[in-house]
Amino acid sequence: MTKSLKARAVDLLARREYSRRELEQRLAPFAESSEQLQHLLDDLVSQHWQSDQRFAEQYTQAKGNKYGSRRLEQTMRQRGIAADTIREVLHTQDDLSVAQAQWQKKFGRRPDTPQEQARQLRFLASRGFPMAIIRQVLSGHIDDTDFPADEE
Repeated sequence: MTKSLKARAVDLLARREYSRRELEQRLAPFAESSEQLQHLLDDLVSQHWQSDQRFAEQYTQAKGNKYGSRRLEQTMRQRGIAADTIREVLHTQDDLSVAQAQWQKKFGRRPDTPQEQARQLRFLASRGFPMAIIRQVLSGHIDDTDFPADEE
């Protein structure tokens, strides 16, 4: 006996939040037509079983302590989240404190060579932090007592 399309969708949503695009991609091989799939997705949204807003909030909460807003934004955009929703969810993201925590965890000391500085910069950039935040973390001009600046 094969599962109905709705049962498959509910099974997926019971495990974690999915964006509409992700759910559509997952369910497409099992749908008889694209109209059937779109109707099901519309039903799931109207019944509040699927929400791009809720997905974006949970994704930001889960990944926001490891990645910068640029990377979070890019990933959510790839998953079909609307730009307005992304902006709304990321407005409270504190890139500076997250970047400081990630830098402290990985390196813990200021770079003493240009090569080491480039390495630290690449690490923070790969995590999706804006360049202004990276410069601030690497320069040591931080107002937090957990991250004292080097003596001048």
